Amino acid sequence: MTLHKNWKGIALFLLPALLLYAAFFIYPLGFVFSLSFTEWNGISPPQFRGIQNYIDLAMDATFRLSVRNNFIWALSLGFLQIFLAALVAMILTRRPAGWRVLRTVYFLPNVISQVAIAMLWMAIYNAEHGVLNQILASIGLEQWTHNWLGEIETALPAVIAQQVLYIGYFMIIVLAGTMAIPTSFYEAAEIDGANVWQQEIHITLPMVRGILITAMTLAMAYGMRHFEATFLMTAGGPANSTSVMGLMLYNKMGHLDYGHATAVGAVLIILGGVVIVSIRALLGQRQAAAEVRQ
Repeated sequence: MTLHKNWKGIALFLLPALLLYAAFFIYPLGFVFSLSFTEWNGISPPQFRGIQNYIDLAMDATFRLSVRNNFIWALSLGFLQIFLAALVAMILTRRPAGWRVLRTVYFLPNVISQVAIAMLWMAIYNAEHGVLNQILASIGLEQWTHNWLGEIETALPAVIAQQVLYIGYFMIIVLAGTMAIPTSFYEAAEIDGANVWQQEIHITLPMVRGILITAMTLAMAYGMRHFEATFLMTAGGPANSTSVMGLMLYNKMGHLDYGHATAVGAVLIILGGVVIVSIRALLGQRQAAAEVRQ
């Protein structure tokens, strides 16, 4: 391969972006990893501890539980939320009555503060006056009522459920792809006798496969870095059953334990990268195999 004859010009144009990338990503990333091997309270000079911070985390039951919860979050958003978003997008692509209004309604929660949404769901889940328990009691299912955010068995599913339901952001992404598919494809399939589900499976899904992979990657990345809803709704309780790595990092920084905090951050970065690369590799291989078969 010959070197591009205008490599100096290309390098000159890339230099500002590379400098910004190095200053605001590479340097902070290196600082986090280097600090994770120290003991530091933010005031006195850092004291090198080697890998002791990571050993402490490995021995910490709360950290192991947080890692598990982060993976549950990533899988829930990556599969359940994207499935719902894709399903709704495919329905709206058929332009049912009021589809423009429905599109706006589904996307509306994305412009509302996460704090307001968390407060709303705390009211819904309230053990005494919550709407959910009142509905269950009104239809004769009093035995199903719970202190949804106060019981270990229901706290994590309750927090995840309220996040999975907000599909608007990914619905818009998938909808943009499905709306771009030529209608002639569906007309030809209908002439050949394909029903709606067959059209969606054999036309829509293959055509938006790349968009679905991107949406799933983003959703799983959001799941790995999750923090806001758990912090606002349960603060990691009860008994740390809803704790996530982001919340654990926040708590350790609040106690001026920057060594362990940055170690948690380093693990979060590594695991997040592994999840994203793995899902891209797995789904990308399937996409390539599908294209070969076609």
